[in-house]
Amino acid sequence: MASGEETARVDTWIWSVRLVKTRALAAKACRAGHVKVNGKRAKPAQTLRGGDEVRVRQDGRERVAVVTRLLHKRVGAAIAAECYVDQSPPPPPPLAVAPDTGRERAANRHPTQRELRELARLRSGG
Repeated sequence: MASGEETARVDTWIWSVRLVKTRALAAKACRAGHVKVNGKRAKPAQTLRGGDEVRVRQDGRERVAVVTRLLHKRVGAAIAAECYVDQSPPPPPPLAVAPDTGRERAANRHPTQRELRELARLRSGG
C-alpha cells in the first residue's frame, strides 16, 4: 500500500480472531456470501482496515464485529477479544425441550410391574 496503512485479508482476520474455527471455513464462508464487510459481500482476499464492520453469518446467527486491530496469525482468545468490538445481537434463547419422563415406550418390550397392576385393575372393573 502506498499510504502505509496496514491491511489484512478478511478470511485470515476472521479466523485469527476466532469467529470461525479454520481458515478454510473462513474462505468457504466468504465464497458462499456469509461474510460482509461494510455491508457488501466479501471475497476471501478482500482487505480489511481498522474501523471496518465485519458481519459473519453462521449457525443461524449473525456475528457483527468492528475491527480495532488487524491480525495475520491466530492468537489466544483473550488477545483476539481485544482486536474487535462485538456488536452482535444476543443469541436466540434455546428451544424449550420437553422434560424426560422416563424410558421410551417400545412396541416389543414386557410391561412394567406398574403397568401389569393397572391392567389387572382395569380387567377386574375396579
